[in-house]
Amino acid sequence: MSSLYHTIIQITDELSTDECKRISYLCGALDTDKFSTDPRGMLRTLLCQTRMDYLFLMELILKIKRYDLLRAVLSTNKSTVEGLLKNNHSVSEYRVLMADVSEDMDTEDLKSLAFLLRGTLPKHKLENAQSFLDVAVELEKLDQLSSEKMDLIEHCLRSIHRADLAKKISHYQQTVLMTKQGSSPPDRLQFCRMPLPSGSFGVSTASCNLRPISKLCDKPTTLKKELLGSRSYCQQQEDVYSMQSEPRGVCLIIDCVGSEADELEQTFQALNFHVITHKLLSVRDVQSALREVAHQQGHYRASAFICCVISRSRSSDLLATDSHGPGLNLDTVRCLFTSDSCPGLAGKPKLFFIQSYEESEAQRCAGCVGCGDEEGGELETDAPGLLCSKRTVPVDADIFWSHCWTKGRQLEVPNHRSVYLRALRSSLTEGQKRRTHLVDVHMAVNRAVYDHNHKSPESSYFFNLRHTLRKKVYLS
Repeated sequence: MSSLYHTIIQITDELSTDECKRISYLCGALDTDKFSTDPRGMLRTLLCQTRMDYLFLMELILKIKRYDLLRAVLSTNKSTVEGLLKNNHSVSEYRVLMADVSEDMDTEDLKSLAFLLRGTLPKHKLENAQSFLDVAVELEKLDQLSSEKMDLIEHCLRSIHRADLAKKISHYQQTVLMTKQGSSPPDRLQFCRMPLPSGSFGVSTASCNLRPISKLCDKPTTLKKELLGSRSYCQQQEDVYSMQSEPRGVCLIIDCVGSEADELEQTFQALNFHVITHKLLSVRDVQSALREVAHQQGHYRASAFICCVISRSRSSDLLATDSHGPGLNLDTVRCLFTSDSCPGLAGKPKLFFIQSYEESEAQRCAGCVGCGDEEGGELETDAPGLLCSKRTVPVDADIFWSHCWTKGRQLEVPNHRSVYLRALRSSLTEGQKRRTHLVDVHMAVNRAVYDHNHKSPESSYFFNLRHTLRKKVYLS
């Protein structure tokens, strides 16, 4: 049994059921109902499936304010841990806020909140809710609450006369807005963790999916040196994302046109991804498929995530197979997999490849190549062309966003295949052989699409290519 796993057992034995649920929520779990039967066992399982080290464990204990456990079990103290974590937080600030709100709400507040939400959440969910976190989890599942969607809960808190909690939420939203308006994309996971062995480990095994720094030391000063030494080693590896998990992660393919999924599936399976494919979905079903994958706990063990969507569209809204309706905004697709919404993917590359077919004629942007003044991205390529439509740009760290669109009437051509997707498949396969990093791989896609546009201007393709990657991505 590893020293770190033994430490986890010591800590969980001292936690209440509510504290176990709070830590699980901070780690990104959305199935807190299971904690009612065996809270400590469930938490141990979750922590074993998380990329865990002593510093992350210290941060979790710090966030639930169990300073006694820092002293008794981890041989350190609050001020030392705060110093170690300065500018190196791994836990989502949004989830910390929700956990703090939950701690500050009493039973009467919870009853009043449940009454206000009776038209939003099922009756049995509200009746079984034992804390605000239970309510928050259910709202998150319905996409009614997230790090970027907090108006509903703020309104409810004001309505039950908890203006103090509503102010905390308002302050957080203002902070997020100011961060987005900054000139550089936020890096929400600064602390680098080492690659882990592949495979799934249960609590009963001798070795969990943990990376102990070394045997836990008695003296905080020695422990601090080891943590800093580990971090220094991580910094030497920051130029390349780790791709050592088996498989590398999930590749979600949603083909609402029905002609591209099979070949894409073969490509990403060859790149060692677990591929989940859906065809010909409605907008509602697309949302459901995205949320289902976003909530998977397997992301904690993965190295990366890929999402491919092929759909008809109107501006930046995906129409899927629906003939009318508001559609699904591309921002929603991205937000479901940010570090706040999907903590298991924090610090890991999230790659999006979107092929959309515009239902209406968009205006060409005169003299615009890349619209480089827009905020939120780091990369501007020699794009084959650019439409001045409402565009979605990633503002979170570790995102690669490749959105290509063309006229919807191309779908009427018999045996139509996307030039962009064909070039993408070919370039990824070649990049795997040559060990080419993703940005350079995509330059080959760019060239292929540019050549097509030169030869067939009547069926041109247009790009929105941005990324906020902090390291190089190799899919070889």
